[in-house]
Amino acid sequence: MQIFIYEKSMRDRYRGCLVGGAAGDALGYTVEFLTLEEIRARYGADGIRDYECTDGMALISDDTQMTLFTAEGLLRTCQQSDPILSCPSCISASYQDWLITQTKPFSPNKIHTSQLLSLPELYQRRAPGNTCLDALESGRVGSITNAINQSKGCGGVMRVAPIGLFFAKPDTAGTLAATVAAQTHGHVLGYLPAGILAWCISRLSHGEKTELVETIRSGLVWAKKKFSFAPQEYAVLEELVERAILLANEKIDDTIAIASLGEGWVAEETLAIAVYCAIRYRYNFGKALCAAVNHNGDSDSTGAVTGNLLGASLGLKQLPNQYLQSLELKETILEFADQLYRNTQLEKSPGKNSNL
Repeated sequence: MQIFIYEKSMRDRYRGCLVGGAAGDALGYTVEFLTLEEIRARYGADGIRDYECTDGMALISDDTQMTLFTAEGLLRTCQQSDPILSCPSCISASYQDWLITQTKPFSPNKIHTSQLLSLPELYQRRAPGNTCLDALESGRVGSITNAINQSKGCGGVMRVAPIGLFFAKPDTAGTLAATVAAQTHGHVLGYLPAGILAWCISRLSHGEKTELVETIRSGLVWAKKKFSFAPQEYAVLEELVERAILLANEKIDDTIAIASLGEGWVAEETLAIAVYCAIRYRYNFGKALCAAVNHNGDSDSTGAVTGNLLGASLGLKQLPNQYLQSLELKETILEFADQLYRNTQLEKSPGKNSNL
C-alpha cells in the first residue's frame, strides 16, 4: 500500500512540474517585456496576480513550447536501444520540429510523425529566443566540448525540466540536461544551470524527501564535481544561488531581493531567481509565481523555472485552481507528464561515452 501511495504521489509531482512550469510561463508571458514600473501601472501596486487571457486562454510562450518538444524527444528514446546515448540526438531532432512551428504555417492535411506537430496551437511565435532560433537554423548542433556560440541566455535552462522527470538518477538527468542545453547555448553558464535544475527536479520528483534547500545545495555539490573544468564559472553560479537562498530567509521585499539577483535574461540569474521564489514561498505556489514574474526582467522564464521546481516538490494537487483553469494546452501538458511517468528510466549513470 505504501508503495502504491508513493507512486501516485510521484505521478502527481510529474504533473505538478510540467503544469507548474507552464503556469509560471503563462503568467509571466503577459509582462515579459514590461518594467516593474510598467507592470504596476497596468495591474496595480501588487503587480500581475492572475492570468490575462486571450480568447479565454492563458497563453504559453516559447518556454513551454520547447519544454513539450524536449518531452517528445525524450519519449522517442524509448524506441532506441539505449535511451541515455540517444537522448541528445532525439531531442535535437525534436527541436528541429519545434523550429518548423516557428517558421512554417500549420498544414491540416499533412500527416505528421510528431504528435506535437499535429497541434495547430503550437504554430505560434511567442517571442522565441534568437539564440535558439539561430542555433537551430544553422544546422549545427553544439556540445559541451564543441561550443556553437558563447551565449549564456536562459533558453537552455527553461526547457530541460522533462529530463529531470524522465531520468530517475539525478546524475544522469543533470548530465544530459547540460548536454542538451549546450546544443544551443555554448557558454558554461548557459548549460550549467540547466544541469543543476534537472538534477534537482530528478531528485524532487523521484525521492521521498523534497526539502528544497537541501536538494538545491546537493545539486551545487554535484555540479562542482561534474563541471570541475570550469571552476570560475561554477563559483559565479554558486555565489548567486547561495545569495538567493540567504535572501529567501530574510525580511526583504521580493522586488528588492530579485533585483539584487539580476533580471533573468541569462541562465544563472533565471535559476537564482527561481530558487529564491521557490524557497521563500515553499508552501504557497501562487505567491511564488507572483514574486517570480513581477520584476524588470525575463518574467516568463523565471516564472517557468520557479513553477518547475515548486511543482515538482508540491505536486499538481497542491497547485491553486486559478492557475490551472484556462491554461493553454493544459491537457496536452498533462498527457506528456503522464507519458514521461510511465516511461521513467531507472538506469545507471552515463559512462565513458558521456559528453562530460
